[in-house]
Amino acid sequence: MKDKKHLRSSEWFGGKDKMGFVHRSWLRNQGYPDDYFKDKPVIGICNTWSELTPCNGHLRDFAEVVKRGILEAGGFPMEFPVMSLGETIMRPTSMLFRNLASMDTEESIRANPLDGIVLLTGCDKTTPSTVMGACSVDLPTIVVPGGPMLSGRFRGEKMGSGSMNWMIKEKRSVDGFTDDDFTEAEVCVARSIGHCNTMGTASTMATMVEALGLTLPGFSSIPAADSRKKLFAQLSGRRIVEMVKEDLTLSKILTRQAFENAIVTNAAVGGSTNLIIHLTAIAGRIGVDLNLEDFDTLGSKVPLLVNMKPSGKHLMEDFFYAGGISVVLKELSKKLHADALTVNGKYITENYTQAVCYDDDVIGTMEKPFQQEAGIAVLKGNLCEDGAVIKPSAASKELMKHSGRAVVFESMEDYHTRIDDPDLDIDKNSVIVLKGVGPKGYPGMPEVGNVDLPKKLLMQGVTDMVRISDGRMSGTAAGTVILHVSPESTVGGTLALVQNGDWITLDVENRKLHLDISGEELAKRKAAWKAPEPLADRGYVKMYIDHVEQAHKGADLDFLVGGSGSKVDRDLH
Repeated sequence: MKDKKHLRSSEWFGGKDKMGFVHRSWLRNQGYPDDYFKDKPVIGICNTWSELTPCNGHLRDFAEVVKRGILEAGGFPMEFPVMSLGETIMRPTSMLFRNLASMDTEESIRANPLDGIVLLTGCDKTTPSTVMGACSVDLPTIVVPGGPMLSGRFRGEKMGSGSMNWMIKEKRSVDGFTDDDFTEAEVCVARSIGHCNTMGTASTMATMVEALGLTLPGFSSIPAADSRKKLFAQLSGRRIVEMVKEDLTLSKILTRQAFENAIVTNAAVGGSTNLIIHLTAIAGRIGVDLNLEDFDTLGSKVPLLVNMKPSGKHLMEDFFYAGGISVVLKELSKKLHADALTVNGKYITENYTQAVCYDDDVIGTMEKPFQQEAGIAVLKGNLCEDGAVIKPSAASKELMKHSGRAVVFESMEDYHTRIDDPDLDIDKNSVIVLKGVGPKGYPGMPEVGNVDLPKKLLMQGVTDMVRISDGRMSGTAAGTVILHVSPESTVGGTLALVQNGDWITLDVENRKLHLDISGEELAKRKAAWKAPEPLADRGYVKMYIDHVEQAHKGADLDFLVGGSGSKVDRDLH
């Protein structure tokens, strides 16, 4: 154990002066004995539990398990809450509040006598927000991911808890589902504790933190309801105490090499496009230079090794039984930076040498992948000067090179009003263009890019169309959907200038997204364009709109990027 003078918490508890008395005295009402204030590292358990975040509803229990491990290792556990972000509940979108939750996490850690941090995460934004906040303080930190739900079962069919959401309109319109059918399905597809059981954003974020080296090996794949999840939570509690002794801080783990490993891993598992936004923001907080092109350069040629929804047919429970992320990371060993350090003190490739695949229909090999090239394709062109992204593994091959006539919706409200109008001039070759859903425009950049197709086309058997927006897409969804168009329409990007009837060319192989009008016409439209009125005039939302960066930079607030902020980490008494 380090001498207590080296523990950050000793600045609160070690003094014999008035403030040392105050800091110890008020905690005495909880019954803590003398030795808790002397030589024990204080471990903060950052809990994103909330009844408003159903995916994290079990984390109250998990915190107690983590505490057991901390106590066994000689630490002093102190649980604290931070703003929780319920993807399925919050309006207008939980992404609006990711940066706020990161600030809550950062300031809660910075202001309190903590030596190490355990992040209890689950639902989509709770993972990146807490990691971002922890990065800005840079203490020893370990992540305890809450885990996916068990597989959904509905009338003999295996169902994804997120994927069903995007089938509702089609099921009602084409298959004749009734309200009673959907009520039954609601329970069947979400039947246990945990987050979405597809390789949606929540599972992608859990996979991301393991690939970054922030969890114990194999932890991210375990279903929430499996007893091994609690075992790993307890072991994580033990390990964080050792990390404090070793001074194994986040900045020693989150190197450029770790971020590159995460990009490669995300491609191999068919992870969500949302990884781009969140990983870029995390890199910005820890001071690693990561740009949009890196996701294409490093990940687009990686084979798809996991046959899981939305890019395949299986679910996270099947993935775990087949060997989980451990098998994937072992298979990827030659593509990973072997010298990337992880929270258990070992290098990443050391952790997975004993992994075994138990089902090759779920996890493939580099020699026999499910798709030769997966990952994220980054598009450029006059329609997206700073980039746009598409997930090829979830798209229709026949639409990867396509030219079509734009059908433009100026906002989500416009879309909802007109999309099912029988007189809407649209066919299967059209390109749906949705504006006003970027970081500033909505605000918050919601997951609406994969908008439903018109009812009249669904009735004709059309299942996919090219869709373009400055918004995001749920990781549980599929389709030929171009996302994160930057600059967004609300700040005057070219997307704002698209009109009904314009022709748009998509060429994924050549990384091209082009609005087929002349430069002169484009300049004319730009000169006539007027910025919309701001959507907020007070509070956090105004601050967000004023300071949020564009999608290609991670949509963080500009004043939070870079540096640890350690200058404000001082005693103000």
